[in-house]
Amino acid sequence: MVVFENKAILKLLLVCLFVQFSFSAANFFRPFNVTYDHRALIIDGKRRMLISGGIHYPRATPQMWPDLIAKSKEGGADVIESYTFWNGHEPVRGQYNFEGRFDLVKFVKLVGDNGLYFLLRIGPYVCAEWNFGGFPVWLRDIPGIEFRTDNEPFKREMQRFVTKIVDLMREEKLFSWQGGPIILLQIENEYGNMEGSYGQKGKEYVKWAANMALGLGAGVPWVMCKQTDAPGDIIDTCNNYYCDGYKPNSPSKPTIWTENWDGWYTSWGGRLPHRPVEDLAFAVARFFQRGGSLMNYYMYFGGTNFGRTSGGPFYITSYDYDAPIDEYGLRSEPKWGHLKDLHAAIKLCERALVAADSPQYMKLGPRQEAHIYWENTQSTVLNTTLSESQSACSAFLANIDEHNTVTVTFRGKSYSLPPWSVSILPDCSNVAFNTAKVGAQTSVKLVENALSPKISAPELIITKNEVSSISESWMSVKEPIGIWSESNFTVQGLLEHLKVTKDESDYLWHMTRIYVSDDDVAFWEENKVSPTLVIDSMRDVLRIFINGELMGSVSGHWVKVVQPVQFQQGYSDLMLLSQTVGLQVGLKGEFQKIFTIEENEKAGWTNLKLDATPSTFTWYKAYFDSPDGSEPIAIDLGSMGKGQAWVNDHHIGRYWNLTAPKDGCPDSCDYRGTYGSNKCMTNCGKPTQTWYHVPRSWLQASNNLLVIFEEIGGNPFEISVKLRVPRILCAQMSKSYYPPLREWLHLDLIDGKVSISDMKPQIHLQCEDGQIISSIEFASYGTPHGSCQNFSKGNCHSPNSLSVVSEACVGRNSCSVEVSNSGFGSDPCRGVLKTLAVEARCVSTSTIGVSQF
Repeated sequence: MVVFENKAILKLLLVCLFVQFSFSAANFFRPFNVTYDHRALIIDGKRRMLISGGIHYPRATPQMWPDLIAKSKEGGADVIESYTFWNGHEPVRGQYNFEGRFDLVKFVKLVGDNGLYFLLRIGPYVCAEWNFGGFPVWLRDIPGIEFRTDNEPFKREMQRFVTKIVDLMREEKLFSWQGGPIILLQIENEYGNMEGSYGQKGKEYVKWAANMALGLGAGVPWVMCKQTDAPGDIIDTCNNYYCDGYKPNSPSKPTIWTENWDGWYTSWGGRLPHRPVEDLAFAVARFFQRGGSLMNYYMYFGGTNFGRTSGGPFYITSYDYDAPIDEYGLRSEPKWGHLKDLHAAIKLCERALVAADSPQYMKLGPRQEAHIYWENTQSTVLNTTLSESQSACSAFLANIDEHNTVTVTFRGKSYSLPPWSVSILPDCSNVAFNTAKVGAQTSVKLVENALSPKISAPELIITKNEVSSISESWMSVKEPIGIWSESNFTVQGLLEHLKVTKDESDYLWHMTRIYVSDDDVAFWEENKVSPTLVIDSMRDVLRIFINGELMGSVSGHWVKVVQPVQFQQGYSDLMLLSQTVGLQVGLKGEFQKIFTIEENEKAGWTNLKLDATPSTFTWYKAYFDSPDGSEPIAIDLGSMGKGQAWVNDHHIGRYWNLTAPKDGCPDSCDYRGTYGSNKCMTNCGKPTQTWYHVPRSWLQASNNLLVIFEEIGGNPFEISVKLRVPRILCAQMSKSYYPPLREWLHLDLIDGKVSISDMKPQIHLQCEDGQIISSIEFASYGTPHGSCQNFSKGNCHSPNSLSVVSEACVGRNSCSVEVSNSGFGSDPCRGVLKTLAVEARCVSTSTIGVSQF
């Protein structure tokens, strides 16, 4: 043990620990007020620096919510953010839904029960890559309505819904002044992007929306994002990849970042976006460095577009968003862990950050700078060390050079700054964190076949512990091509899809009968022409049938259709099937609800043979048992074409087996420099999405009903049940890198003195809940080479590496290993900078006996 002699730094650390402990232990049964000044939100009379994580409650199940909230808190979040979803809450005008995945009250209460605040973005337009931007489709039928402008019918409906949400939150006592967690509300959403297209009516609408919101008496501040002309009592906020240069439209408002895009959404047939965590951490650190006060990750957990909630055009069912918590609720490492370390470092600066009205600026080089926050804002002593009498001091040192590591001098000490990075110094002296130095573990997630009973049929004998695949028991029924309902109607021309379906189905049939005479045939032959179907504009998918035979398909976003067709002499039925893929009455199978447990037996299913030819417009069904354990479950639909899927009445979403372009994905991703959605793409040449999340709460132990509607043909016998599991963990750390201060502190009271253990870096490994580290696949303390799953020993290697790490980690859910000579018994090579690299494997405790460890 070493006694920490600098009492000023020790005092700072103790205060930070006390603030963190007090906040984490808080509950929201004692009312508190929320106001703001130019620097920050003021919560219960105190300025706060806040980290927020976006979680959209309908993109997960209520059973997933507690774990998502807990992981967000563990990752350093103070706030949970979500939109409300009008079309989910009011699918029919005047009929409200606040149950299941749309139980907003339950979700907000869970957040408060975990000691976190809540940012509720009512909108009610939300975009969010959500169907119809969150608007209910019945809005379109209101006479005279014009969306999002100074239009009385629209304003009347918008005010009614916003009032409904505010009143509900008040009735449930969820606002801060009532002892609840809600500290901030949002009205409208990114309206500044389109305000100009409405002219003066757009400006009037902004004023109306602000006054309407403020008049509801919610008792907490309101924000408008991307709204530079937000009225005086509304805080305008930033949405972007970087918001460190953003300033609100009034010096009396704090700087708030409502959407930090830590990834991006994906379209069918597209590559998968990836934002490196080094760049994301750089953006966050720069935001707080330059005066920011609240930052929200969009998304911290992205989730799944269950059902037909995916917006358009062509957005996929997964809304993973490359977020710190993935679609299945698993931590995405190193993103989650590196950001956790960043948040801890920022919290250690909070005392100075909230005390200073503005930072002091220092130029350190051509593209290097420092921002210093003093508790005593009058202090100008920048080149001396702290003394007991001086106040708390925190500093951020930035190198915005995209290529070069630069050594700078700050307050008499030298600091090496990697390119495109920020170093955080909570005491203006010691580096607690650098955004470009990732010390967090890396997790490798595998998609494995589930070990459970096979998909069953009454006549089959099934044995346990076989690979779970959906085979041998499939049944099918054909969807009729054309007009099947007695409620069809005749109209001149083509109607807009949504006006007819009311968004109750992706599918709409159009049919006309055409007579081809002898003269028509003679004319075509004489002029060497053929009839052509022309439609001026359509989206998203159109399928063309003549007499029940598929003649062609067109897909796109408002494209012109020019399709040659062949008619036989006499009468022919021309049928068009229009489809939306997330605009966001159709099929006989939908109408009969043959995907439900109650109704599916009425469909007249027949057994499907193994050698059956892939068929279009076909319904398939099978049963499967739920895999053992707690790992998340996915259905592999890579063998299918395009359609929709249901499990036990739950619509798991659309599927479409489209492949991303082969090019556009770099061999390695360089985090340095400004990020955009096309940078660091992955998954080139592979299907955009083949695995579809099935929440475990939707399953029973056995006989789970899977129903597929296939449009273009596929092989259901290759569909299988998968487990989404982070099996492999890797970590790598050098002796020269010290993790955040939260990892250094081990406080003990000894004879009235506070002692702090020797500060040595450590690597940390953590399996998901319900797993333990079963083995160490690689360990080397010395000069190892390579990266995760490709480590190798260097010329310098401690022979104790494997045994030391195994003893510390095997059989445990998590472990820490000190990166030091003493930790491995000796110095394996003097005078050489040493690194510890580890690769571990996790296993579920439900599949292996813990006692053997």
